Amino acid sequence: MTDRRRVNGPVGATLPPVFLTEEVGGQAVDKPTRSRPAGQIRKLYLKNGVTPSASGSAFLEIESTSKPGVSGLKLSCTVHGPRSLPKSAPFSPHIILSAHVKYASFATKKRRGYIRDTTERDLSIHLETALRGAIIADRWPKSGVEIIVSIIEGDQDRETSAASGDEIWDTMNVLSGCVTVASAALADAGIDCVDTVAGGVSALVVGEDGSEAVVVDPVPSEHGRIAAACCVAYLPTREEVTNLWFKGNLDSSNGQWYTDLVQRGIQASLSANRVLVGSLTETARQTLATASS
Repeated sequence: MTDRRRVNGPVGATLPPVFLTEEVGGQAVDKPTRSRPAGQIRKLYLKNGVTPSASGSAFLEIESTSKPGVSGLKLSCTVHGPRSLPKSAPFSPHIILSAHVKYASFATKKRRGYIRDTTERDLSIHLETALRGAIIADRWPKSGVEIIVSIIEGDQDRETSAASGDEIWDTMNVLSGCVTVASAALADAGIDCVDTVAGGVSALVVGEDGSEAVVVDPVPSEHGRIAAACCVAYLPTREEVTNLWFKGNLDSSNGQWYTDLVQRGIQASLSANRVLVGSLTETARQTLATASS
């Protein structure tokens, strides 16, 4: 008597799928190299007011590389508030800022859970620190504002293995995008800030010949190896850094690498800030045109 609850396998023999990685037709495939200059970031798309139910919202998209299988970066941010704190909360003379960053379950090559992990908590802390230096907090006493950033697509190479460690450097690009899109959402919500804060990333890359160089907006699949990276949140008008995040191994005796990384990170944030200001200007122009018509 057969077991009707058992799922039988195929009758014939099967072979596991084999994916072509480094060789196609017996010939080695050249590894992709960086086609843009060392001081140029990828193209950005920024749109405000994508979520009408929120006080402010924004959507940011960064183009992917030419290598197939490498995704770009897609972020959605909503701002809720300012709104009064509950009566049980202690008195606060300034606004209470709360940042929440969460990957979508399908955003990365490794499926994410519904509960925030340590990486998402670190991103939330860094984002909150970067925005706290831009908001004029004493304008809203006894109030709170909540910033929620959803990572729809992570900036990852889905063909590389998890053991390569590329996710460490992709996190820096994600934080840079979170800072930029959250700043746009805060401006869309009408929350007063001293300046628009934007994020930028620089990295010390090592080529196959052992040469070292500092580039902005690094993509791990475009370089042989990344030795260190720096994410900067910068206020261009006030010339202030609100958040600085280093990762990697650098010789402490050579401080010039640290200086170069910070300067290149500021350069990348200035490029992102121009896109941010242009998007806010275009939104304001459309709003005035709609109100006058």
